[in-house]
Parts: sequence; structure tokens; C-alpha cells
Amino acid sequence: MSSTQVHVHLFYGADPRRYRKGENIGSLYGYHHAQSPEFALDYSRDTDERAPVRFLRRALKTVCGFDFIHTWRNRRAILQSDVIWTHTEQEHLAVALLLLMHARKGGERPLLLAQSVWLLDRWTGYSALRRAFYRKLLARADLLTTLASENAALCGRYFGREARRVLYGLNTGDFPLRPPTHWLPHGPVRIAAIGNDRDRDWTTLVGALGNDPRYEVRIATRRRMPSSARASNVEIVRVSGLTQQHALYEWADLIVVPLRQNTHASGITVMLEAAALGKPMIATKVGALDDYFDEQAVSWVEPFNPQQLRDAVNALATNPARALDQARAACEQLRTRDLTTQHFAGQHVQLTREMLLARDAQYARTAAGTSSAARGLPRGM
Repeated sequence: MSSTQVHVHLFYGADPRRYRKGENIGSLYGYHHAQSPEFALDYSRDTDERAPVRFLRRALKTVCGFDFIHTWRNRRAILQSDVIWTHTEQEHLAVALLLLMHARKGGERPLLLAQSVWLLDRWTGYSALRRAFYRKLLARADLLTTLASENAALCGRYFGREARRVLYGLNTGDFPLRPPTHWLPHGPVRIAAIGNDRDRDWTTLVGALGNDPRYEVRIATRRRMPSSARASNVEIVRVSGLTQQHALYEWADLIVVPLRQNTHASGITVMLEAAALGKPMIATKVGALDDYFDEQAVSWVEPFNPQQLRDAVNALATNPARALDQARAACEQLRTRDLTTQHFAGQHVQLTREMLLARDAQYARTAAGTSSAARGLPRGM
């Protein structure tokens, strides 16, 4: 029995041949864990670009909302695959367009697993024309997936289709699990907040803790900070690479994930990292983050509520035993729920098996109907 050929189509810059070259980490997000005699994986490849071409590709991506030039360059591998996995809508919309352009009547077509991240949050802000175009492309997807139950529910509301939730996972090679054995805060309490997602709410964080000598805050982000997020005890730091990431987590007593309303589990990467390293967490309860951790593992706060955020920090800082129990619970939930890249890849394997079975069943029904029609019998007999 031959292997199922899976093409993993990732964004430009995630080519496993180049991403963290020399570290032998496999693919970004851990898709390589699905490689087996049953599934043979290949990955989208980056093409070297001169500046004008790079500008054109990025400009078209901005206009369309997806990177079609990168996809077009990988068209041979895409069209020759049995199944295509994508990580965000920026990939699956481009792949769907390519597949529609190369549709073959009556022949086998690649199955498309279309995973969306930001699409549902942005949907209502799109023009009617863009929504119509995206619906046409989404109709080509054989299975819709999301990383959060709220996003999955919105697929039913906006597209009239079921979507499957896939739990995101941590690379435990980069962040080995370290269940904490003790916890005592520094004075002032050291608080780290990390993230480049557009839904980080730095204003509420600084409103809660800024200009207060009881707290020392470090915000690690590449995004431009609003003036409302400036304070005497808040330092904006640039963190690059695993060594600096680990150093920041090691420095911190508490990890805070302040968020605006969203539906795509913004902040889950930081929460998984903090849980692995045994750091107590405070997070805004939005985006279905409680798909991953419960109230035993996280101090949840409401969005845009600086007083509640400050109270949550104080509750942990003044009760080390509670903070330690919470950090232990988070590490244990990460382990028992298998919130790892291995499990992330495994979920894709299981969904792909289901897709292949559904396709084969459909082929069998079609063949039976064709045979019945040829013999002049009613279908289904």
C-alpha cells in the first residue's frame, strides 16, 4: 500500500530547509511528527527573491489577503499531492484558488484541510465583494479547522459549515516541562508580558500596574507601543531567539497575557510556554483560551478591567502557595492534555484519515449510482 502524499503549505519564511537551519527541529508547528509509512510529507519551499519581486509578492498579498505568488511557485507539489494541510487562511485561500484554476473534471483532486486563525475575527470588517470571493474559495476546502471553539462556531454562523477544533501544541524540545517545586516573588514583583499579536491589550496592563513601585514590568513585543502603554516601571524589551526568551521567563515571577476581545485563542503560545516552565499565569478570558486550561491553572480576568488585573496580581503575589499550586496545575494540564506539537500533528493525521474515508465512500456511492444508471435501475438498488 502506497503512502498518502501530504503537502504542508506554510507561509514564506517557514521552509524547513531554512527555518532555524542546522538545529534539526523539523518543521515549524511540528507537522513533521506526522511523517510515517502511512503519510509522506513534503513542505512548501521558499524561492530566493530580489527586492522588487519581494515587494510585488508582498503587495499582492496585502491586496488579496493571501500569498498567491508563493503558492503558485509551489503549484507542482500542491497539485501532485493527495492532501494539503495549511496553517492559516493566508495559505488555504491561496491554495483553494490554485486548485480551482486547475480543476479537473471527473479526476481525483487533492483534499484541502483549511485551518483558519484570524479570518473569523476579521470577517465582518470585509467588504461584501471580499466576503463573496472568500466564500467561493472556502467552498473548495474539504475540511475547515480552527484552533479555538469560538472560531469553529463562527464557521457555522458565517459559512453554514461545521469546523473542527484542533488544539495547538508546544514544542517541548524548545520548552521542556519543568514542574515547579517552589515559588516566591521578588520585590518589586516581576511581571513579563510577551506577544506580537494585534490583540494584546498593553493599555489595560499598564493601566493596572504602571507607575506603581510594587511592580516591575517587562513587555516583549515587536509592535509599536501606544503612548498609553508607557510608564516609569514598564520596560519595552526586544526578545530574539530561544536564549533570550528563556531568560525573560526565568526573570519573571508572573506571566500576564492581557488581551482584547478575539475568537482565535490569541496568547496560547505564551501560555503554553509559561505552563511548561512553571510560571503562574494571569490571562484575559477571551478567545476560547479555556479550551486549553481551566481556572485551576490560570487566574482569569475580564477584558479591559485594570482593577481586576491588579487584584489578580496581588492575590498571587501575597499567596505564594496558591501561585505555586496554580503553576503546578498548568504544567500538569499541559502534560495530561498533551498540548504538544506531537499531538497537534496527530490530530491532523486523524482528521486526514476521516477525510480519506469520506472521499472513498463518496466515490463508492458515485460508482454505484453510475453502474445502476447504466443498467437502467433506480439508484440505491
